This record gives sequence, structure tokens and C-alpha cells, in this order.
Amino acid sequence: MTIRVLLADDHGLLRDALKTMLQEEHDIEVIGAAATGREALELARELHPEVVALDIGMPELNGVEATARLVARDPTVKVIGISTYADKRFVTGMLRAGAMGYISKTSAATELIKAIRAVVKGQRYLCPMISEQVMDSIAQPMSSDIAKQPALSRREREVLQLVAEGFRTTEIAGRMHVAEATVEVHRRNIMRKLELHSVAELTKYAIREGLTTL
Repeated sequence: MTIRVLLADDHGLLRDALKTMLQEEHDIEVIGAAATGREALELARELHPEVVALDIGMPELNGVEATARLVARDPTVKVIGISTYADKRFVTGMLRAGAMGYISKTSAATELIKAIRAVVKGQRYLCPMISEQVMDSIAQPMSSDIAKQPALSRREREVLQLVAEGFRTTEIAGRMHVAEATVEVHRRNIMRKLELHSVAELTKYAIREGLTTL
């Protein structure tokens, strides 16, 4: 019986390379590929994968938010984060959202197959490079800047990402299926919480926090 896998990465060359690699395995079937976080959610709803291999820096809806929604909708789905980010915040963000694995893009060609086979057995999987860097970061004291960061709600983080990616209020409202007034309320709350006053400042913050990879 084959493992049904959905790939989600906005870099077409990497997505195609991983798909080709996985299709060579007798026990793995790639049933779909997505280029945005929202497309990953739509394809997962339609195709019912067992495993979703997901880049955390996805446009429109980042990997952490997409993972939380995937797992909330179907707790049986296993999510593996694939990322260039090894910072403890990104790894723990994905794991707290419900991911079962996290691997580096630089080692994806050798680690993804191991990760897929591990998570379908109910095991967590971090590639060696990520494990080492996370352990190193845990050993370091948390900076006061990080400790003092305000908490944004899931909806606020979603709005922040879309604002940073250049979407207008009407476009954001359409993607989130909410009223434009609701988007504006979220935007004001974000600016108040972060003490930021322009789209440029919001964009810099979103990039720094890994919400977008512009």
C-alpha cells in the first residue's frame, strides 16, 4: 500500500525535483503539488493525502498557518515542514501547529523519504542538521527582544502576511472570506500591537519573522 503525499512549495524547480525523487519509491505516490498555502489547503481537502510536505515560507498562507488548518480539519494528516529556516522559533512554530517533521531544504533530497516513512508510523522526525541547530539555539539565552514580542492572533498573522505580500484590502477580504471592514480592524490591531506605522514597516517585520519570503 502506497503513502499518498501532497507536495507544497512555491519554487517550481524544487517541487518538481522532489516529485521526481519520490515517484521513484515503490511505497510513495505523489498525488498533487501546490504553489501556495491556500492551494495546499484546497488540494488536501480534495485529494486526502496521508502526508503533506510543506514549505513554511509559502505565499498567501505561510506554512505554520496552513499546518494548523490542515491538522484542525484532519488530525490524521501528517505534515512535514521543509524550510531554509533552522531558527528554533520556526521549528517550534511548525511543531506547535501540528507538524510531525521538519527538514532543511538543503538536505530535502536525502531526508524527505526518511521523514515521510517516519511520520506515517506516528514518529516525529527532524533532520540531523535541524536537530543540531535547534539544540544549539536552546542552549542560548532568549534575547529580550524576542521575549517581549507581542502575540498576534492567527487571523492577524494571516492579514499581516497578505499585507506584506502587496495585497489590497479588497483582495485580502476576498481570500479570507471576510468583510473589508474586518480586514481594516485586523490591520489597525496589528499596527497597534507591533507599534508599526506603515506597510513598509509591516513588510520588514513579516520577512524577519518568516511570515513571508519576499
